[in-house]
Amino acid sequence: MISLTDTQKIGMGLTGFGVFFLFFGMILFFDKALLAIGNVLFVAGLAFVIGLERTFRFFFQKHKMKATGFFLGGVLVVLIGWPLIGMVLEIYGFFLLFRGFFPVVIGFIRRVPVLGYLLNLPGISSLVDKAGESNNMV
Repeated sequence: MISLTDTQKIGMGLTGFGVFFLFFGMILFFDKALLAIGNVLFVAGLAFVIGLERTFRFFFQKHKMKATGFFLGGVLVVLIGWPLIGMVLEIYGFFLLFRGFFPVVIGFIRRVPVLGYLLNLPGISSLVDKAGESNNMV
């Protein structure tokens, strides 16, 4: 079992609440307040989980500057008050930032009993295989 420090536990909670508020904000037709709270909690939780220095190193690598610009720009646009445009920018930046992790996540999900069966269905399998391919290193 993985042991987490108290700071990492707080970070996991903040990140979880951030994802919840983002999801709930999108379900409620892009509610500005919920999306703004979700963005702040998600980024703060990420900093608590991996540490402030590693968070800055992750976001501000030279080859990830475009992705960081879209992600943090989307957060800023949501905070300004244009949630739909901000979320589009944010989702694009998120996929650019974390595309190196997708093969790992898909490999893990394929080993989960029910979800693995669903991912191996004929129509879904080819899409998941294409999403799981990674040409870039993290």
